[in-house]
Amino acid sequence: MKARFKQFLIIAIIAGAGYFMLSNHIIIDGRDFYLLEKSSLHLHYTFYSLEKKKPASILKIDYLREAGIGDLLVDLEKITTEEKYNLEIKYGYE
Repeated sequence: MKARFKQFLIIAIIAGAGYFMLSNHIIIDGRDFYLLEKSSLHLHYTFYSLEKKKPASILKIDYLREAGIGDLLVDLEKITTEEKYNLEIKYGYE
């Protein structure tokens, strides 16, 4: 009985970790980590580093833009709200 319970517990932990990876972007900025909720379940850009990337190249990526990375860039003071707005318009965000 204990072995069966351990087996179910391990399966539940693995399933939970898988769901977490499918539903969140993990954004890395130096030593800091930020979570953005994905708009749909997928593995595209699950891990993404902001190091040595221009805000325009980051906001080109539809998956990250839909998750709200523009707001994160504003919070991190990498761009202003006006720059975020202009870049989102440029890359077709509505």
